[in-house]
Amino acid sequence: MCNKFKPLILATLLALPTLAQALPEDRQQPIHISADQATMNERTGVTVYTGNVEIVQGTMVIRGARVELHRNDTGVQRIISTGSPAQFQQQPSLDQPLTKAYGLRMDYRVPQQEVTITDEARVDQGRDTFTGERIVYNMEKAVVDAFGSNKDSGQRVQMVIQPKKEEN
Repeated sequence: MCNKFKPLILATLLALPTLAQALPEDRQQPIHISADQATMNERTGVTVYTGNVEIVQGTMVIRGARVELHRNDTGVQRIISTGSPAQFQQQPSLDQPLTKAYGLRMDYRVPQQEVTITDEARVDQGRDTFTGERIVYNMEKAVVDAFGSNKDSGQRVQMVIQPKKEEN
């Protein structure tokens, strides 16, 4: 990783400390899925949902125009959501606002507790906003990485951190 990005990553970690945590109860909740259409392939374990797809598990909500859900004998392994944009949200803890993520594509690797948001990626937490071409965060390890595009005229990582309100 280039040294010029280390301060940015550090600032991101300090600014969004609860982004990478989720309510522990969420993983123990059933997964509810609604869509206009679904096609299940029992051999591959892949189910494709299309049309206003919504997946809810506790405080976690994933929405997209098309969602692939990959399962094996141990359960759901991966959820890939695409849309204009696809959306992911989860409440980090009871005392924190919802963390909301948007992008044209989201890849949630369930066993690793890692979400990769690509193409016009944006994360909102409270009044703070974080954008880039690709944002990867691991909920268990509390690690957030953001990347701009590699093109000369590409998108750079941007953050808007609102000032803390003063207590009286």
